[in-house]
Amino acid sequence: MTVSQTLATGREINPDALPKPDLYQLITSLVVPRPIAWVSTLSLSGRRNLAPYSYFSLVADHPPHIAVSSIGEKDTLRNIRATREFVVNVADRSLLDVLDRSGSSFPPDLDEFVEVGVTPAPSSVVRAPRVAEAKAHMECRLVDVHPVGNGNLVIGRVVHIHVEPSVWDDGRVDSALLDPVLRLSRRYGRLSAEMTPEEEPAPHVYT
Repeated sequence: MTVSQTLATGREINPDALPKPDLYQLITSLVVPRPIAWVSTLSLSGRRNLAPYSYFSLVADHPPHIAVSSIGEKDTLRNIRATREFVVNVADRSLLDVLDRSGSSFPPDLDEFVEVGVTPAPSSVVRAPRVAEAKAHMECRLVDVHPVGNGNLVIGRVVHIHVEPSVWDDGRVDSALLDPVLRLSRRYGRLSAEMTPEEEPAPHVYT
């Protein structure tokens, strides 16, 4: 069973009946937009690693926990298992090219910071470095790794947050100034304007 190019009527789809590439295209076009965790880690020997992950979300806010899913066993996941620490750097649109290049399959002995041309900066609490060019960073300690399907769900507790003055306005981070890179199916995207009060229902807190 494959995904047809057009639909004349609504379609009911059994995920188990789709070839893996078709299922990937379908599910990643439905779960959008996805924020990108630009994850920096250290190996036990101190080698730096940097890679983007678009399977990324907030899990809890008090204390704050985030989740990143690694499809397969990659250098990032191995480093997190070994050191139990990592940093989620928030990349803005000006960093898109280097973020994209950092997702290439580099050999484990190469330093992605050097390969893509970004600057490592010391973190405040964890040993893994920050990306100096990013405007916000979340330093994390590993809580657990859960295998789920072909993914490995990494849950980390955020133990320190750094925010650049350029994205801070009126007592909070302004998402328009942060301008984070997003994933939209096979393409990248960015935030558009917020809804106006006339367009938006009465605000309330929800998860």
